[in-house]
Amino acid sequence: MLILTVIQGPEKGRVWELPANEPQLLGRSSEALPVTDTTVSRRHAELTPDEGRWWIRDLGSQNGTYVNGIRIQGRVRLRVGDQIRVGSTLLVYGQSSRVEHEDLVSVVRPDQMSAAVERTLSSNEDSVILAEPEPRSAAVHHLRVIYRLTALTSRFLERDELLAAVMELVFNEFKPERGVIMLSRERQGSEPTYKPAVVKYAQGRRRPDPPDRIHVSRTILSHAIKRGEGVLSSNAMNDPRFASGDSVQQLNIRSAICSPIAFQERTFGAIYIDTSIANYTFTEEQLALMNAIGRHTGLALANAEAYAEKLHTERLAAIGQTVASLSHSIKNILQGLRGGADVVEMGLKKDDITIARGGWGILKRNLDRIMNLTLNMLTYSRQRTLEIELVKVAPLLDDCASLLQDKCEQREVALIIDADPDLPPIPMDPNLMHQALMNLMTNAVEAVAPKTGAVTVRASYHSGRNSMGPCVRFAVIDNGPGVAEDKREKIFEPFHSTKGARGTGLGLAVTKRIVEEHHGTIEVAADTGDGAEFVLLLPADPKAIGDPSATAQTIKEPHGPLAGPRL
Repeated sequence: MLILTVIQGPEKGRVWELPANEPQLLGRSSEALPVTDTTVSRRHAELTPDEGRWWIRDLGSQNGTYVNGIRIQGRVRLRVGDQIRVGSTLLVYGQSSRVEHEDLVSVVRPDQMSAAVERTLSSNEDSVILAEPEPRSAAVHHLRVIYRLTALTSRFLERDELLAAVMELVFNEFKPERGVIMLSRERQGSEPTYKPAVVKYAQGRRRPDPPDRIHVSRTILSHAIKRGEGVLSSNAMNDPRFASGDSVQQLNIRSAICSPIAFQERTFGAIYIDTSIANYTFTEEQLALMNAIGRHTGLALANAEAYAEKLHTERLAAIGQTVASLSHSIKNILQGLRGGADVVEMGLKKDDITIARGGWGILKRNLDRIMNLTLNMLTYSRQRTLEIELVKVAPLLDDCASLLQDKCEQREVALIIDADPDLPPIPMDPNLMHQALMNLMTNAVEAVAPKTGAVTVRASYHSGRNSMGPCVRFAVIDNGPGVAEDKREKIFEPFHSTKGARGTGLGLAVTKRIVEEHHGTIEVAADTGDGAEFVLLLPADPKAIGDPSATAQTIKEPHGPLAGPRL
């Protein structure tokens, strides 16, 4: 069964099986190969089977489809191992998963496979590349190989990607027929076991069905891993002792190299390659080079594990901070709800509707707070697909203002919407952008002083005055205390609040994330001493935010009829 494996992107680790005779759509609106990556078009690319082979073509997506780093223009045939990039998602087209690798490799006992060990070479930090007839040119060549390996291993932090890239370099340099990277498993009793992580055949050689198994001598493998020495072996094809039975002659292996993958005192596994070509055998110099490759690979694996552990620690710390911050916010809201409920209960006992109404106001405010907190938590934590529509700006701002009307009347705060009615509709997700603007406007209304406070929301069109191209500029301006200079850098960080117990620290973080998902920008204008000004730029060109096919052709009013007039 042919498969697609996601190695980078929101669906990382997901595997899709490709049915034999059914074309598959890849994109955000696909049911067969759905991708939530917002940089991927709804109908991004199509994979089509044709007589056992699979082809891929781009469907006019905004960001294009790439195969092995090259943007495709027409129909391209896929081969096992090809990497497909759509948006920021990277997939690998393969014939077998890691579990199936075990069906391709056989670790053979000494009584089943005999091998003549020609040479062993210690693999450690002090290993040197052996001299050759032209030591200067040979050293330069080997140093170039090590440089390519160093550059290559620095690009990958995922183990499987790293090992696959190392094996590709080994095949380019050593020209073997077969190769496998074996990783050590947990010991079962006293006998170590090994797991194939990468299996590769020479280019142009197809894997037969049933699979052509790669036979690895347990003696050689154990020697390399236990003793930390690279092994160069050749099988005596002409030796009469191996003329029959399960000998190396029957296994058709003439030369092999096995070098440990190690770093300091730890051995991860080994790299094994072999060949059956009569006039081609590996050399001692190649053994030394393979040892160096094994050491560099071990260092890269150790770095990858250290990086993964660092990420895990940081994630645990972030989770702890999140739980603590949310618990504190929820506790404050629950206290407000309890206080409001107590006032309502007191009014009911005294049969005093005035007291009960006061308590109900407290309850309503805290219910709104927990609703906003929940919406912000969902938006910040969940990977969402933008539902892009052409939206009129003025009605969207009017809707936000109508929802804040009661709060403005209670605090006697003026809220002014200054949006050009001739503004063209712009592409956006109306629900998400409504939430972002509500966060900004609510913050502004709460920041100003009662009775004297004023908040102005302006929207204007700019035709290509910046690198974004045509855009709409939103400005939320208030006459409150402003934002202190030392708090500007952290104001968009999650759980950083300037409201004390009244804030959750998620509103501006969510707003920034929504704006950036729309390929826009948001910033706090320089402090002039007359309050705060938040400036938000959104691209007005549909092509700048997503593929044209993802944009609705009709212009929609957000959220149905508006609740009130513009203020």
